[in-house]
Amino acid sequence: MATRKDADDLRWDAVIAKDKGADGQFYFSVRTTGIYCRPSCPARRALRENVAFHSSCEAAEAAGFRACKRCRPREASQSERHAAMVASACALIERSEDPPRLAALAAASGLSPFHFHRIFKAATGVTPKAYADAHRADRVRKALPSATTITGAIYDAGFNSNGRFYAASAQVLGMTPGRYRAGGDLTQIRFAIGECSLGSILVAATGKGVCAILLGRDPDALVRQLQDRFTKAELIGGDAAFEQLVAKVIGFVEQPRLGLDLPLDVQGTAFQQRVWRALRDIGAGTTASYGDIAARIGQPKSTRAVALACAANMIAVAIPCHRVIRTDGQLSGYRWGVQRKRALLARERPS
Repeated sequence: MATRKDADDLRWDAVIAKDKGADGQFYFSVRTTGIYCRPSCPARRALRENVAFHSSCEAAEAAGFRACKRCRPREASQSERHAAMVASACALIERSEDPPRLAALAAASGLSPFHFHRIFKAATGVTPKAYADAHRADRVRKALPSATTITGAIYDAGFNSNGRFYAASAQVLGMTPGRYRAGGDLTQIRFAIGECSLGSILVAATGKGVCAILLGRDPDALVRQLQDRFTKAELIGGDAAFEQLVAKVIGFVEQPRLGLDLPLDVQGTAFQQRVWRALRDIGAGTTASYGDIAARIGQPKSTRAVALACAANMIAVAIPCHRVIRTDGQLSGYRWGVQRKRALLARERPS
């Protein structure tokens, strides 16, 4: 367990780095000025011997310090304001029958369209339009199986015409609306199983891209997992060309720094896709916490939902959920076993 001195050393490191990620976790005061600040305060750095740390603004003020007028520690930080603004915009998109225009979203946030667009994309990894499209796609996927008519489900999801939706249906659903409504009936999925140092590995792909990479000890169990996920698809054993794809994935598992660039057929909710897109931005040799990912997608309070999205990921290593760890640096659960997670991270660690 870290000592008090160790904890203060870590806090001082955050102050030196002006780490915005530490804002709200603690505050520091400067004895010679009588003020207290947030860790990211842009003011000139004080001497270490004049600095003390406090758990809250109230604690700092009880010790006789006043709030800095530059970083304004009692107010929300810029990153917190941006995260709240993006979360509000996402909620507005999700409850609107028709996708809101960029100008309307920006006006609701009190920003120019250009500034709002830049902040939204930086926080979520997608444009407001792409987010709205993903949400509409999610609404269609949920509505199609039980809808009276396909047309009704399409219009209820916010698409203004059948033609526009059908033109995008392969991207939205991975198949035609009728086939999706039937549970993916007749969709062909090629797959093959190989062996790597982590055990058996199954790679499966539709015509659009890789839809599953599964790890385990029992090849038959991996096939059953694939069947359970795609209940009405036609599973076809991969040929020699497809097995080259499996070899490519195995090569990445053994030597992660080679990189892996595969076309993916990712099907999930709008939220899951945002999380999975953020995971793909975590570089080999680095990690992020569930809270980090929640902040990156503009929903800092959705840490648990991020963890559930990681657990729902069917595409191991290519969507690297193994690079997500707990805030304290400890390994958390992994769909394919913590030992495999530890092994993958060890291989990616810089030598």
